[in-house]
Amino acid sequence: MLPVKKVCRSRTRSRRSHSSLKATHYTICKKCESPKLPHAACDNCGYLNPKITLNIAREEED
Repeated sequence: MLPVKKVCRSRTRSRRSHSSLKATHYTICKKCESPKLPHAACDNCGYLNPKITLNIAREEED
């Protein structure tokens, strides 16, 4: 069965407007000033907050 009336583009796109991708928000690490995700440990130095710092094992290049 075919629909009685075709739904216009604007109605379809306004219905799907909330489905778009959101930009990733980054913050600056207070210790090394590299970008990091909020509420997560820094990938560069392992700093999370003044009480917690994670030791990150790094691979040495030969």
